[in-house]
Parts: sequence; structure tokens; C-alpha cells
Amino acid sequence: MDDLKSKYLDLIGKAADEATLEDLRVQAVGKKGEVSLQMRSLGKMTPEERQVAGPALNALKDEINSALVAKKMALGDAALDQRLRAEWLDVSLPARDRRVGTIHPVSQVWEECTAIFADMGFATAEGPQIDTDWYNFDALNIPGHHPARAEMDTFYMHRDVGDDRPPHVLRTHTSPVQIREMEKQGAPIRIICPGRVYRADYDQTHTPMFHQVEGLAIDKNLSMANLKWVLEEFFTAYFGTSVKTRFRASHFPFTEPSAEVDIQCSFSGGTVKVGEGDDWLEVLGSGMVHPKVLQAAGVDPEEYQGFAFGMGIDRIAMLKYGIPDLRAFFESDLRWLRHYGFSALRVPTVHGG
Repeated sequence: MDDLKSKYLDLIGKAADEATLEDLRVQAVGKKGEVSLQMRSLGKMTPEERQVAGPALNALKDEINSALVAKKMALGDAALDQRLRAEWLDVSLPARDRRVGTIHPVSQVWEECTAIFADMGFATAEGPQIDTDWYNFDALNIPGHHPARAEMDTFYMHRDVGDDRPPHVLRTHTSPVQIREMEKQGAPIRIICPGRVYRADYDQTHTPMFHQVEGLAIDKNLSMANLKWVLEEFFTAYFGTSVKTRFRASHFPFTEPSAEVDIQCSFSGGTVKVGEGDDWLEVLGSGMVHPKVLQAAGVDPEEYQGFAFGMGIDRIAMLKYGIPDLRAFFESDLRWLRHYGFSALRVPTVHGG
């Protein structure tokens, strides 16, 4: 043992780099190292011999490991010192130019929503932005006389006279993606559908093209209680504070029962603060998926049920980041984007906020 000790301590002291140090570690205390082989021989000794040799071998192993760690730290310090001597920076040089480009708030919030819902087990699904009126309306239990189907609200694609193909529209919501995914996957299913949608509207809080994220969960025993939990978990993660919700009875053709959801907030000094105060702000529509919608997608409503919800990505971006006018999102003003844009390195994560 004394020979092994002096041998390896001497070699460790002379090691010039970490590669040599690793080789010495393997030779000494690796699985087939000299010290390890000595420790395996303990089983052949008498109990009296083991009482003497066992502690001595453990002490030898500990001493060699300590020497390896100390030498590795010394080599690291020497390398850093050499690097610091070789590298230098002239602090009088002009600063670097500003980074080129920023991430649009819509893209950032899109990724934030995806990350939060993914943490709750929701997959992301996408579909075509131009779809048939069957997927956009009929499959969602929206009757032919519904105001949403009028040309004053919906963008219809041009059709030649005599063209008997189904009418196509710029989708007015991402709900058609839910139908397509249920047709493809069946049930149970848990997805979110973020994407661009189109409606004939334009003012401070509406634009002809905007972004939505809709959610769908179908299983055998889901209820409105599950819906409430999912939404409260999302808002708490998204806004970074505990957020209470209030459900108000409403009507949507594709859900029954239906509810509009408000979040707790306060209005003071022209600003909205979410998660505090005695006021409420409507943020989304939701409800239990209508049996006719399940039937249209090929899911048996006698066996499965579930919930759906939808909210505007642009609107929740306005709420979180204090952006006052929705139209500014799409005006391509570089000054606006430099002010509200995000660094490409700020990747949203649930644990990072």
C-alpha cells in the first residue's frame, strides 16, 4: 500500500493536463485499477486481516481521490490564469451595435401558451387557414342562419358561377382544427390549437386578422371542474400570480353548457392589474363540448365528453405587457417592435416564468 501511495501521488503531482489525470484515476481507482483490485482481495483474507487491511485500503483510496481533485482544480486555475493573461479587452472601444431583430410579442406569447399547456399534457395541433364551411361552421353546430356565417362577418373565398364545390372561408376560429384532430385521433384527446384567424372587423380591440389559442380535452369523465382548474392553472402560470376566475353562463353553438370566463383584476390610473382588486375582465369563452360536435367528428357522445375553450393571443399579450392598441401589432412599425419586442434568447419556460 505504501508503494501504491507513493507511486500515484508522485504521478498525480507530475500530471500536466486533465487527460493524463483521468488516465491515472482509471489506473488507480477505476473498476480494474490497482487499488480496486486490492480491495477485491479482501474476501480472501481472514477476518483479522480484513480488520487491518480494509480501513487502510479505504484510506488509501480516499487519499488518491483527494489528490486527483486537488490537482484537477490546480490545472483549471492554471489554465484560467493563462487565458486571462492571453486575452484582453480594450474598454475604450465603442460598444457593439444593437442586436439585429427582436421577437414579436405575438410569437413570444404563442410560445408561452404552448409551454404552459404542454406542462399540463396538452399537445399542439395545427390546420389549414382556408377551410370548408363544413369544418368552420356545420361540424361545430353553427346553423346556416347564424350571424357569424354572414359575409359581413366572415371572409368567403371567390367562387365562379356554377361552381358546386363546398364554399371555402378564411377560418374564423381554430375550432376546425379540433374537428380534424378528433377525426384523425379519436378520443381520448387533449390538444391546443394556436393559429391565425380572420374576421371582418377593425377597431382598437379588433383586427381582420388576429391570433387565437383554443383548447380541447375529451375523455370519459371530464367536467366543468376540470375546465376551471386548467384555466386557473394557465392564468396563474402566465401572469405569474394567483388569478381567480369567474364563470358566467353564456351561449355558444358548439358547447353546452357554455360559459364566458372573467379574471380578477383592478382598474386604476388607466392600467389593468391582473390577480388583484374587485373588478373582473372577460378573457375567453368556454364550455362542455356539444354532443353534436362530437358526433360530427366521429366521437361517440354516449361514451365521451369534454371541454373546450378559446382566447385571443393578441389580447392576453396586451394584458400582460401593457400594450394599449391591438392595431399596432400589425402596423410593422420598427419603433414599436424595438420597444415591445423580445430578445431571441428569452425562450419561455414554465419554471423560468
